[in-house]
Amino acid sequence: MTPEEKQTRGCLVLVVGPSGAGKDSLIAVARDHFCLNHRVSFVTRTITRPPSAGEDHQPATPEQFEEMVRAGSFALHWEAHGLRYGLPTDIDEKLAKGHLVVANGSRAAIEAAKKIYPDMSVVNVTVAPEVIAARLESRGRESRSARQARIARSTEITPYAGSTFTLDNSGPIEIGGRALVEYFSDLLGQVRTADA
Repeated sequence: MTPEEKQTRGCLVLVVGPSGAGKDSLIAVARDHFCLNHRVSFVTRTITRPPSAGEDHQPATPEQFEEMVRAGSFALHWEAHGLRYGLPTDIDEKLAKGHLVVANGSRAAIEAAKKIYPDMSVVNVTVAPEVIAARLESRGRESRSARQARIARSTEITPYAGSTFTLDNSGPIEIGGRALVEYFSDLLGQVRTADA
């Protein structure tokens, strides 16, 4: 399907930022807020990583993931930090209906996503390095050396220049979550429904 064929009434939003920035937590706040709004859809990613607390994803082995790629199961897929990530094809149906479709993304996915969804929005989540260090340690998902490597990468990352919205999530999640909800509410007022 060409980008022209994928022009939609809705809006795809990729929430990006370094590991430990709190993307999943922010998205959870927004999901709770919009739980009764059928026009806001939150995507569950497939990731080549075992299940883990605090992250909503569908786990897959590398072999299973590759089979899904060959079967055309993903609207968008990418690789980052040695893992593979995929968004399901049903996001196209939701976008066609005028939904705001929210996905926890990655800077590595933006270029490919822009080619398919040129009107997409990017939320760039930033956070102070010391806050990232504390969050990565508290979630205990990686070894100490792996955490240090992620922290080093996070300090080298500059904010994505094409961000539609930059959100500093260094403070309490309630503050960042409220800012994200307000941004999504503004976007929702701009997208067209299937009846428009």
